Amino acid sequence: MQLSTAPYEERLTAPRSWWLVSFLVGLAFALILLPFGTLPMLGGLAGGTAVAAVAASSYGAVRIRVVGDSLIAGEARVPVSALGEAEILDPEEARAWRTYKADARAFLLLRAYIPRAVRVVVTDPQDPTPYLYLSTREPERLIEALTAAKAAA
Repeated sequence: MQLSTAPYEERLTAPRSWWLVSFLVGLAFALILLPFGTLPMLGGLAGGTAVAAVAASSYGAVRIRVVGDSLIAGEARVPVSALGEAEILDPEEARAWRTYKADARAFLLLRAYIPRAVRVVVTDPQDPTPYLYLSTREPERLIEALTAAKAAA
């Protein structure tokens, strides 16, 4: 597999506020276990925080990559030869494509805490997916990497 000229990789990490929420979940567990003593309370604080942090981290572990001649977005792996036009969606247009403009057959890699997105048309006649909706913090770089990968293929 040949690497593209403009490699791209992005991890859609959870926002910092979610880590505070993870601590607050741990604090809630600590308060629930407070009547049982200090040790269970500390265990609830540590355990609750850890479980909530693992959940936040796993939700934010999804990646978007352009590797060689493929776009890898979460579980999807699509050859760039099967992709058509890509467009950057501003926050308002991204919301529209997540809601009333959305097609049920589309592949959505959606993270509500990321306001911008890229919509890439799928041109493969064998694939029923009309487009890919990818939440991204760097839509310009993603489109540049896709263009470079198409040119290299």
